[in-house]
Amino acid sequence: MIRLGVNIDHVATVRQARGTSYPDPVTAAALVEMAGADGIVVHLREDRRHIQDRDLELLRKTVKSKLNLEMAATDEIIEIALQTKPDMVTIVPERRQEVTTEGGLDVETHYVKLEQMTQRMHEQGILVSLFIDPDPKMIELSKRLGSDAIELHTGRYCNATTPQEYEQEYQRIHQGVEVGLKWGLKVNAGHGLNYFNVKPIASLPGIEELNIGHSIIARAIFTGLEQAVRDMKALILEARSE
Repeated sequence: MIRLGVNIDHVATVRQARGTSYPDPVTAAALVEMAGADGIVVHLREDRRHIQDRDLELLRKTVKSKLNLEMAATDEIIEIALQTKPDMVTIVPERRQEVTTEGGLDVETHYVKLEQMTQRMHEQGILVSLFIDPDPKMIELSKRLGSDAIELHTGRYCNATTPQEYEQEYQRIHQGVEVGLKWGLKVNAGHGLNYFNVKPIASLPGIEELNIGHSIIARAIFTGLEQAVRDMKALILEARSE
């Protein structure tokens, strides 16, 4: 069975654009779960551009499925994660000027800090996933430092502009899944997936979870949030059964 984690950051983005109390990402999380999502994903950024500390506190109290906190490995956010105790943290690279996460984590450069952070999370019963490119070296290092899972960055696949590039990036992800499984890691994937490109990724055996946000929230403007989640869940389940 393949699971769907829904990132609700962009609900908070709309709220923060006007500095109001609505739309409420906590309410969105409840609707997403009612529609059949298997988890809620939020990214608490250093600049708090969308999700706020209070959102995370309330989500920890109300999410019934799985709460996956995306975060940079900075001292401040690490302490917040240890206090909040989400079910999983996904460590991502973060630059203040980026619009969205632009690529996978450089595990080699940050190995020592990631290893120490992973040990601290495990002491609190929090699972750790690393958001990485489908690079065999990064996958091996992720396993060696103790991570429980990896999330393969699908952005280059989603942004491919030619059939050759598309096939090349798809094969990289396919091979990344196989390498991750070989190392005994849980393998997830996400970034840029939408209703038109998700099925080939969802059909890959071994992927346990897809984490998708922007395309679902965008569709929800026209169809409503619950229907948008149901439509995505149906696509990924259909891909796995074909």
